[in-house]
This record gives sequence, structure tokens and C-alpha cells, in this order.
Amino acid sequence: MRCRSVYFSALARNMTRKIRTIVVDDEPLARSNLTISLRRDPEIEIIAECDGGAEAIGRIRKSNPDLIFLDVQMPECDGFDVVESLGIADPPVIIFVTAYDDYAVRAFEAGAIDYLLKPFNDARFELALGRAKERISQCASRKPSRIAVKFQRQLLFVDTADIDWIEAADYYTCLHAGTKSYLLRRSIAELERDLSPETFCRIHRSTIVNLKRVEGLGMNRSGSCEVMMSGGTRLRVSEGYRKNLQSRLALAR
Repeated sequence: MRCRSVYFSALARNMTRKIRTIVVDDEPLARSNLTISLRRDPEIEIIAECDGGAEAIGRIRKSNPDLIFLDVQMPECDGFDVVESLGIADPPVIIFVTAYDDYAVRAFEAGAIDYLLKPFNDARFELALGRAKERISQCASRKPSRIAVKFQRQLLFVDTADIDWIEAADYYTCLHAGTKSYLLRRSIAELERDLSPETFCRIHRSTIVNLKRVEGLGMNRSGSCEVMMSGGTRLRVSEGYRKNLQSRLALAR
């Protein structure tokens, strides 16, 4: 999970910054019960309430929360869709909330810190919230190292170090990792912002490469520059990206 330095003790600071929290549930009563419980805690600031996954994705990207209470079953865009859409497998700390226990394993596989089964009592809620606070306070400096993707009805995490190259595919991007490919519902521009600039380099408006997988540069029959990847793939380099690529490769050696 993505961890932020937002939960400090009073000994460390005169004032503790509140934990910015989003509640996502398509049922108004369930959403209200969560917000009532959260407002009892002076360390929590509810910055948004969302009645669906699509709305939640926009709010999360815009407000960058620390903690999310996320319903699993929602029409059109469920809780796992929300996690996948965030892309990097270090999203805000997530507590899944649902009336069904069938999703517990998937929730923890998706990186949730806890799984609240409705209806839950105050003690169970406080336990989940306490776990979230501990995670937030412990992992302030961890950097994203994986990308969440949906693959064959499962949510998988792909290590960014395993990615050879990335290509844009309409409103999606395709991650190529060895012999496997994964389709991700994020733009290539969004991925470029999330990936380490020391390892990944844009070579075309629709292509990003892992510099550690580049074996060399060549020319195709038309005289355009190409990247020769370690697996044998050759990718065209746009003229506007060529100089930056060459300088990056020189630094990477």
C-alpha cells in the first residue's frame, strides 16, 4: 500500500495532521454508518463520500487521500475495479467493506489492510481503523514498485522491474513483461508519471521502455531510429525523443 507520513504522535509534532479519508459505498445507510463512526475519531478527516466506483476513482486521483473505506460490490465499477484503476499497487491504505464474506481472500490479495463484514460492531471497526493507522504511520517512505492489473478475473500485481516495455492501446496501455502481456485501464501519460524516471524512458508518444532491457540502438530500412530490446523486439524511436533516450542510455551504462 502507498504509505504517507501523516500520522505522527503529539510528542513529534504540536499538531497531528488528520488522516484524510474517503468513504465509498453505493448504499446510503451503509455509507452513513461509516461516516458516523469515523467522525467520532478526532484524527480522521472525511474529505469525500462516494456512491460508486467511478466517482471514487476521480475523487481519489484528485484529492490523494490517506485512507479509503471501499465497498466491494457496486454496480458498473466495483471495489476491485477501483484498485486496478489506480494502477500502482501502492494506493492509499484500503479497508474493504462488504456484506459478503466470499471476497475476503481477493481483498487481501488486492492489498487491503483489513476486511469489514457488514454488519460490524464498534470493536471490530476500531480494530480495522487501528490497523490502518499503524500502516500509515509505519510506511512513510515506501516507493511504488508494482502495478495492479486485472488478469483472467483476478487482480494481479506486476513488479515494475519485470516490465520490458509499455505501449498505448487506445484508452488502455499494454504492459509487456517477458512472454506475458497485461492490459491496463490507464493512459500512458499517467503511467509515465508513476514510473521511476531512472529506469523507464519514453521513446514515442505511444511507447515507454525499461532502459535495463535495451540492448542497443539501430536503424530500420527507412532510416528511422529503433530500440533493440533484450527479447528481440525492435521499437521505433520518435525523433523528438531520440536525444533524450541517447543521453539516458549513456547515464544508465
